[in-house]
Amino acid sequence: MASRAVTLAQRMTHSPEETVNFGRELAKDLQPPCLVLLEGELGSGKTTLVKGILASLASIPEEEVTSPSFTLVHEFGAQATVYHVDLYRVEGARDLATLGLEDLLDRDATVLIEWGEKFGEDAARPCVRIRFEHLGLEERRITVERLM
Repeated sequence: MASRAVTLAQRMTHSPEETVNFGRELAKDLQPPCLVLLEGELGSGKTTLVKGILASLASIPEEEVTSPSFTLVHEFGAQATVYHVDLYRVEGARDLATLGLEDLLDRDATVLIEWGEKFGEDAARPCVRIRFEHLGLEERRITVERLM
């Protein structure tokens, strides 16, 4: 059964700072358990938004947040209540199955997944999808949806 999406917010940002600030705003609505799928082309602002979310949820300085492209998962928070996952290098269902994401999704945590379109349609917990459109130079359209 396909998910139904309800738009929660849409924002145009014109700089990395605006994108980070939007992430800080969104964080208050991403309390565990929550799965967040971030979708968009390379360089569209996914990691930049995550910097704001993590600064707010886990008090992580923005400059310490990097995309976990090679490690695939970063843990944050005193109780590891936020996970930042990057599926960019995941090639298919077999790779995805070996990551152990089911274990993360069973925890009372906020799980942020970059390249969320590779995750698939079956979200077993409250889920938010954030879509990024790179409109030129620093301009982005960011759409936040609740998947039902």
